[in-house]
Amino acid sequence: MKIQLPQRPSDGHKGTFGRVTVVAGSSGMSGAACLAGTAALRSGAGMVTVAVPKSIQSIVAAFEPSYMTVALSCHCDGQLSPDVAGDVLDLVDRQDAVAAGPGLGQKPAAGALVQALIDHVSVPLILDADALNCVAEKQLSLSRHAPTIVTPHPGEFSRLTGYSTDVIGSRRQTLAADFAGQTGAVVVLKGTGTVVSDGTHTYINSTGNSGMATAGSGDVLTGIITALCGQGLSAYEAAVAGVYAHGLAGDLCAAEMSQRSLIASDLLTWLPHAWACIEE
Repeated sequence: MKIQLPQRPSDGHKGTFGRVTVVAGSSGMSGAACLAGTAALRSGAGMVTVAVPKSIQSIVAAFEPSYMTVALSCHCDGQLSPDVAGDVLDLVDRQDAVAAGPGLGQKPAAGALVQALIDHVSVPLILDADALNCVAEKQLSLSRHAPTIVTPHPGEFSRLTGYSTDVIGSRRQTLAADFAGQTGAVVVLKGTGTVVSDGTHTYINSTGNSGMATAGSGDVLTGIITALCGQGLSAYEAAVAGVYAHGLAGDLCAAEMSQRSLIASDLLTWLPHAWACIEE
């Protein structure tokens, strides 16, 4: 399959290339928000906002000056406040794509926030990590009028579907396609040969290596896919291009630094090289 990339018109401006918001992070998990937000920038999004609990805003803001940060109300323990869902919905109005989940935690306020995003966001919504755990725990419906992308690893997919990880490992393509068909979401089932399916079309990714089996790698992927959706690719095209570029960045990094030493922030360094290779 040919990898589709968003067009970059010579007279474009930052609004042309998409406004995206990533809702992420919690006390002790600021890195997830940093990785996802920076990956969105490195994947061509014109404007990136990272919405995080107020307790970690200064950490996330200091990591990368090119994205904006918004502080979400939280308790003294750093967890989101119960009324945060309304604030986030106001924030994401007029965005081109929204992601939620990396490092978000699974407290009740996080679950209510995920439910509100599913029910009310009218643009592509990418759900990863703790957002998927909230969906599984609360048995939330993924049915929406706008595109939805879910990016589970096998453990998260097990919680979503009820199948054991062993069964998932033996039937990855079939189960991903079935879940996509049942929910209407594009499924990105991560792992060796990441499977992308919209229920009708299925893509098996050819890039990536075991060095990418490291904490934070999935957060980078979430940012990449969100940026591509924000630039106008369909959910399926964005997922396919995202996993390919993500894996290619890992391959380029491993060739230089070894798989053993690869960490998630290295992917941010090598992602521009991956895009250059794809564009050529």
